[in-house]
This record gives sequence, structure tokens and C-alpha cells, in this order.
Amino acid sequence: MDEQLTKKERRELRRQERKEGVSKARQQRGLKRLLLWLGVVAFFGLGVWGVVALVPEPPETEEGSDLPVLTGQDHFKGPEDASVVLVEYGDFQCPACRSYFSLVQQLEEEFSDQVKFVYRNYPLRQIHPQAQLASQAAEAAALQGKFWEMYDMLFEAQLEWAGDRNAKDVFIGYAAELGLNEEQFAADFDSSQVKDKVQADLSGGNVAGVTGTPSFFLQGKRIVNPQNYDAFQALILQTL
Repeated sequence: MDEQLTKKERRELRRQERKEGVSKARQQRGLKRLLLWLGVVAFFGLGVWGVVALVPEPPETEEGSDLPVLTGQDHFKGPEDASVVLVEYGDFQCPACRSYFSLVQQLEEEFSDQVKFVYRNYPLRQIHPQAQLASQAAEAAALQGKFWEMYDMLFEAQLEWAGDRNAKDVFIGYAAELGLNEEQFAADFDSSQVKDKVQADLSGGNVAGVTGTPSFFLQGKRIVNPQNYDAFQALILQTL
């Protein structure tokens, strides 16, 4: 059939074929670009979703305050339904926290039936290298019902373990003194459950605006650290 066409007609036919080929090539390139852009958008969309999904929800806070609400995970002394609540964010390796430790003990004795005393971990990891481990020791002891016993021991013996590179071994020794199951304590010490609890306290402290230790919150409100027992006692009596 091609032989029956004139030269002019054959040239026109080839031109049409080339035009159709160019058009198809353009369509294919356009489709590839579209698919590429859809892939890029999907990739970044998933990336953004992944980042958002990894960001933990901030803890629930008390009305009119940035202090996270009390939960069953909090360690406390005093009446569970006390009308006055004192929350401390502390660091077991912090010398100032050790100074306030005896002061808070006095308050606990005087107001044992009126005030709920809560302790939350806030290890200052950058300046106190053993603080995180000490918090883990307290939380591991808590799983065997001995949080406050370990709390007391950590503050009373702070000068003994604070500079020890093998602090974990020291804490296991404390666990033995407290009559805890050492193997269970050692396993709990490194568990995600214990580490997550310490991190949850720390994150809650950040939400509440804690920047140093000890930090005290009376009735959900941050207070300036009283300089002595009488000043602290007066604050609580005024609140009561």
C-alpha cells in the first residue's frame, strides 16, 4: 500500500507518525512525573505522620496549674484523700535535695494525718551522672513495696554512692539490706517499666516548669523553697 502513495503522501504519513510518537512520549514523561511527585508527597506525608505519632501526649495537668495530676503511679505518704498536697520534684544526687530531705521528714511527722507528701523523680543527668541510676533504684525497690525505704537510704548515704562509678552494685547492696529479692531488683532496675516511670516523672516536671531541684508544689502551685523548717511549717499551716 505504501508503494501506491506519492512521495508527498509518504512524507506526510511519516510526519504524522513522528508527531504521534512525540505526543505519546510526552504523555509517558508526564505520567512518570506525576507518579514521582505522588511518591514524594506520600513519602513526606508518612514522615510527618511518623514524627507526630512518636511525639508523646503531654500529661494531664491540674486545673489552673501546669502540675501533672496525681495518679496511682505516684509515691506518697499521708492520707490519700488529704485536703493539702505537697509535691516534690527531686534528684537523689542533689546536695540541696539531701538538705531538704530531713526538713521534709520533720514535716511528714508533724502533718502525717493532714498532708499528702508526694515525691517525683527529676534526675539532673547532665550534672549528676548517678542520679538516673538512683531513681531507677528507688523505682525498682517500689516494685517490691520498698520505695520509701530506698528513698531514705539513698539520701542518707548520698555521699557514699554519688561518686561511685559502680553505683548500680552499691544499690543492689542496699536492696539486700532492705531484704529485697536481689535478682528481681537487678532485673527491674534495667527494665523499661522502671525507666519509663522515671522518664514520665521527668517529663511531667518539664511540663510544670521545673528547672532545678528540689522544686516544691503546694496545692498545685510552685512555691519558692522555704529557707528553714519554720518557714515551711508556716506555709503549710497557712494552707491548712
